[in-house]
Amino acid sequence: MHAKNVLITGGAGFVGCNAARYFCSRNWNVTVLDNLSRAGTDQNLEWLRDGTSFDFERADVCDRAAIDHALSHNRYDAVIHLAAQVAVTTSVVDPRADFMANALGTFNVLDAVRRFSPEAVVIFASTNKVYGKIASAVTELQGERYGYTDRPHGISETEPLDFLSPYGCSKGAADQYTLDFARMYGIPATSFRQSCIYGTRQFGVEDQGWVAWFTIAARLGRDITIYGDGRQIRDVLHVDDLLRAYEAAIQAPDRIAGQAFNIGGGPEQILSLLDLIALLERRLGKKIPLKWQDWRPGDQRAYVSDIRKLATELDWKPEIGLESGVIGLIDWVNEVRDLFVETV
Repeated sequence: MHAKNVLITGGAGFVGCNAARYFCSRNWNVTVLDNLSRAGTDQNLEWLRDGTSFDFERADVCDRAAIDHALSHNRYDAVIHLAAQVAVTTSVVDPRADFMANALGTFNVLDAVRRFSPEAVVIFASTNKVYGKIASAVTELQGERYGYTDRPHGISETEPLDFLSPYGCSKGAADQYTLDFARMYGIPATSFRQSCIYGTRQFGVEDQGWVAWFTIAARLGRDITIYGDGRQIRDVLHVDDLLRAYEAAIQAPDRIAGQAFNIGGGPEQILSLLDLIALLERRLGKKIPLKWQDWRPGDQRAYVSDIRKLATELDWKPEIGLESGVIGLIDWVNEVRDLFVETV
């Protein structure tokens, strides 16, 4: 049996470099494709090269010729498409660049798979932002944090799509293209509508990667601004749990083709902003000073993924607890703290 081949776009990013290390450890032939435009990608690539054997292609998913080249000279068993513009705030400032990276970039990847590797399982890293504000979900303050009164399991895949913000539109278009290429061309492609993913190698910034950003800022004594009242909640998922779900999807192409899956920590892994601050204060043994500002446009009081479909189809559930995951993140920040002078 030949070793399997996987292409990871955005493979020097946070999820991407962890995915590359994960699949290399399982004896896959890994190709990392990245344009190295995001802060931290050079450091992640250097980390990957230490003890990991993989091929690297420096390319931008917006460049059709480069993507065609990457897909045409190898037959892939799987393509994990992570390359993206990842921040809502950035999409508002520069919606064209957001569209190019997320909508056109994903189309380029899908179309190249269609022509050169149509049997490859394609996992598209979509987002919970495809659901917008979810106005039909009733949210109220429950003690010290918000919660749903009518969604005990969280938001399911049957929730109507509502692309709010240029980012929501670009990722939503890519999400729908992924599902349609599965239906129209028979490609075993799936959209994973991801909630808050966190873990090591995440060079978080204020407008994206909030669990990592709070951890980095708290450890290095940088300002943390809370927008709103800090009681807003998200379900958070450790990157290692996400990668197990990716692997399970690749192993079950018939079960995931043309399907969207919500993935996050689910109701058992809910964290408010103030919950995380309290956890960091306990672990770091110090009070963390906070700055406060008004709610930002589009901020949700609550978002929790209903992960039952994924559990049913792939027999998957989160395994890494919140406290142990955040402790691992703190340990990593301590280990590589000199890097943050350059990247944050």
